[in-house]
Amino acid sequence: MTRRRGAGSKKTPMRRNNSVSGKNKWPEKAYKNQKFMESREARSLRLLSEYIEPEARFEEFQVRDTVVFFGSARILPRDEAERRLKAAQKKGGKDALGNAERDLDMSRCYEDARELAKRLTQWSKNLEGEDARFIVCSGGGPGIMEAANRGASEAAGINAGLNISLPMEQADNPYITRALNFEFHYFFMRKFWFLYLAKAIIIFPGGFGTMDEFFEVLTLMQTGKLTKPIPIVLYGGEFWSDVLNLDALIKHGVIDAGDKNLFFETDSVDDAFDFITKELLDKALGTPGGVL
Repeated sequence: MTRRRGAGSKKTPMRRNNSVSGKNKWPEKAYKNQKFMESREARSLRLLSEYIEPEARFEEFQVRDTVVFFGSARILPRDEAERRLKAAQKKGGKDALGNAERDLDMSRCYEDARELAKRLTQWSKNLEGEDARFIVCSGGGPGIMEAANRGASEAAGINAGLNISLPMEQADNPYITRALNFEFHYFFMRKFWFLYLAKAIIIFPGGFGTMDEFFEVLTLMQTGKLTKPIPIVLYGGEFWSDVLNLDALIKHGVIDAGDKNLFFETDSVDDAFDFITKELLDKALGTPGGVL
């Protein structure tokens, strides 16, 4: 016979006796369960965290817009390239010497990115009544990314690094403002943060990743998916004329001749600085905040 609880009686909560050495051990909260958080089922939570957590940090530091530098992780600073050339000259070997000479030549891009980032940071810091405007942002790694963060740091400006977990080449450089040093798992969430706050983009010589970013922003501009102007500088004429043949795309009718006007090409830090600052003053100064 089942015994019924009286109408006035109170139901006491059941407790699981997960005792360890006589102590109750409660079940783990889901958000503290690392195995669950790394599972397929929790992917949406991970994606959302890579949107909300960076947003909270950018808001805390009142970062409203950025100038983004893209470029190769493999390009060396001049002093390191010179050291490697001297070592190659002592050791001998045609291939090693040729690579070292090439790396020294490419190191100009590192030094130019460093100088441009420094000048843009000094300029932005002197904008009257503007805080945390047009801060330098990079992919957070070595090479051109390091050069950009380094230049901004040398101008005593805060700067951001949007790093991503990769098996090689990608380790955060020491010049990023620590509180704005991000680590992403998902490429597309990282790309979102590159473009959402970007008010100008500078593309230095680089490989697949650099070209991916360059062509993606061109596609968004060409198709009208961006609701803000983003001036783009393509830096390093000799390099880009070697690796890109946009005139062939025009010749075969797959892009319009006017599409080449979506970016500005130069080999000069002065010209890049003048172009970017004019564009920002004319089109971006009055519209702080991220928008796509």
